[in-house]
Amino acid sequence: MIDIHSHILPNIDDGSRSIDETFKLIKEAQNAGFKSVVLTSHYMEGYYETNLHEREVLTNLIQNNFKEKDIDINLYIGNEIYISDNLVKLLEEGKASTINNTSYVLFEMPLNAEPFNLYDVIYQMQQNKIVPILAHPERYSFIQKDPELMYDLIEKGVLMQANYGSIIGQYGKKAQKTVKKFFTNNMIHVLGTDAHRYNTIYPRIPYALNEIEKIIGTEKLEELTNTNPNLILNNKRINIEEPNRIELNIKDKVMDFLGLY
Repeated sequence: MIDIHSHILPNIDDGSRSIDETFKLIKEAQNAGFKSVVLTSHYMEGYYETNLHEREVLTNLIQNNFKEKDIDINLYIGNEIYISDNLVKLLEEGKASTINNTSYVLFEMPLNAEPFNLYDVIYQMQQNKIVPILAHPERYSFIQKDPELMYDLIEKGVLMQANYGSIIGQYGKKAQKTVKKFFTNNMIHVLGTDAHRYNTIYPRIPYALNEIEKIIGTEKLEELTNTNPNLILNNKRINIEEPNRIELNIKDKVMDFLGLY
C-alpha cells in the first residue's frame, strides 16, 4: 500500500515532535503494510513554511539511517497546502511542493467554513496543469452539511482523499457517517492516514481496511490504496468514475440541525 498523506517529518508542523518519533512512525507504517509513504507536511503561509530544499535535506538524513534501523520503505516528498490565492506561486518558488514533483497537489481548507476563493484557486491550479486533491473532505463541517458540494467539485476535476481513521470514528460520528456516504457514492479516489502521532492510526489500519472493504469491496479498495496512489506518484492520469449525487433525507437534515449523530 501507499500512504498518500502523512505528517511524519519531525518538528516542522503539528506532526512528529522528534526524530525518534519519526522513526517509530515509519516503523509503524511498514508494519501496517505500507511500502511507500508521501511526506505531506503542512504548508501554511505565515505559520508552517519549511521549504522544499529543507525538507529534501531532512528526508535524505532520515533515509540514510534506514539500513541501521532495519527499515525498508520508500519516502516521497509533498505537502498538504492550506488553500491560498498564492498557492500556484508557492509551488513555482519552490516553497510548497507537489506530490513527488508530479502534477498532483494535496490541499486543505478550513474545517468549519467554505473558503470564498475555493473555485478561483481550483481554476488557477488547473490553468497551470495542476491536479488538485482535496484532503479529508469528510472532515469539513460545511461539506458534512451539504455533501452535494462534493459532486460539484469532482465534476470540476478535483480528486478526493479520505482518511483511514474517519471510517472507524477517529474524527467523530459526523465524519464517520459522511465518509461512509462518500464511499457508497463513488466519491473517494485515494486513501491516506494523515498520521501525526506514534501509536494512533497505523496500528488501526487493519481494522479500517476491513470496514472500508465491507462498503466498497476488495477491487475498489485496491484501487484506493495502491492503484491510484501509484498513478499519482508516477504522474499518470487517474480515470474518475462518475459519482452519484447525495441528497440528504429529512431525517439527516433534522439530525444535522439538532447536532445528533
